[in-house]
Amino acid sequence: MTSLAVGSLCKPTSLLVSRVVKSSSSLATGSQASKFPRIANIDTNESLTIRRRNSSNHTDQSFYERFTPLQTKKQKFKLKAASTNNPQFDATHGLQNPMEKAIRFVDALYRFIRPYAAVGTVLSVGAMSLLTIQKLSDFTPLFFLKMIQALVGGMFMQMYVCGFNQICDIELDKVNKPTLPLAAGELSMTTAIVVSVVSAIMSFATAWLVGSPALFWGFVGWFIVGTAYSANVLPYLRWKRFPFTAAFYMLMARALVVPIGYYMHMQTSISGGASLLSRPLLFAVGMLSAFSVSTIFFKDIPDIEGDRMHGIKSLAIKLGEKRMYWICIWILEIAYVVAALVGATSPITWSKYVTVISHLAMGALLWIRAKSVDLKNMEAVQSMYMFLWQLFYAEYGLISLVR
Repeated sequence: MTSLAVGSLCKPTSLLVSRVVKSSSSLATGSQASKFPRIANIDTNESLTIRRRNSSNHTDQSFYERFTPLQTKKQKFKLKAASTNNPQFDATHGLQNPMEKAIRFVDALYRFIRPYAAVGTVLSVGAMSLLTIQKLSDFTPLFFLKMIQALVGGMFMQMYVCGFNQICDIELDKVNKPTLPLAAGELSMTTAIVVSVVSAIMSFATAWLVGSPALFWGFVGWFIVGTAYSANVLPYLRWKRFPFTAAFYMLMARALVVPIGYYMHMQTSISGGASLLSRPLLFAVGMLSAFSVSTIFFKDIPDIEGDRMHGIKSLAIKLGEKRMYWICIWILEIAYVVAALVGATSPITWSKYVTVISHLAMGALLWIRAKSVDLKNMEAVQSMYMFLWQLFYAEYGLISLVR
């Protein structure tokens, strides 16, 4: 009987152990029962537990032996960018960490609204607001409130214009600007459309809620010319295909409709009336017009390859890269000279010296930089284009000092 019990314990099957328990309980009596204390205490649950543990250990060991070599083996993976035609793909696809997903999405959205253009909007609002200041007492809480209103509405409309342009130009941007988030597949087309539409609605809603007709109609004008610049649904739209309609868009958005809307919004809020013939405002419109025309024409120089492939007849294609390049430079150089002459006639001494010296210095800096650019190097040309935007930003600051 003892041999039977010992032999049974060597097999981890519940059926056999159960039989041993039953037989030991029926055959072992008196002193014999004390010889089998462990067998007498084993029940069916313990046998099942033993079975599970043995099975689990066996499975874990085989899993480890099968996959451990693969874990230590170095493998190379080739990352394939997803097609932007997939509406489900965006910058957060495939990431498991929620924080990483959020960071990637915010970064893609930040680049989607074109930060350098957004900075221009901020500076435009600031410059036009400061032009209305005549004395220190004009800096009131109402002034800053109205400036924030213009800034919020302007940023939303800027997001719409940049977003809509990338939606319409996605195939073109794959050639000219493949790092843009929509062209690179970091944002889905659905996300881009939603962001653009919501931005336009929020811009109009901001102007409507604050009760500013000047701001509202300024945004309406910006929306119309911004849509016409990029849209390709009607024969007379997509103004970017033609040099002068492209320049007209830039003039409306950067020099006329939008800046004047900001100015009237701020002037009405402060003194109850807006003067469209003030010396500082006319100076601002002139300088912003020069920069608008120069930058919109210069923009086509590094985009020649993609524009030619898609049938866009820009001035850079018609006139050639070199000629177009120097036309843009000379437009700004002439503007700087005129600005210095106008500044010299200012009745306020400090404004006179600041305007003359700063514009002559910036004109000299532009000329030196322009002479050093290799027109055969598109990266250098693109860098020069961004330098023009930096001068544009600086001009916003100088405009606010003209009196």
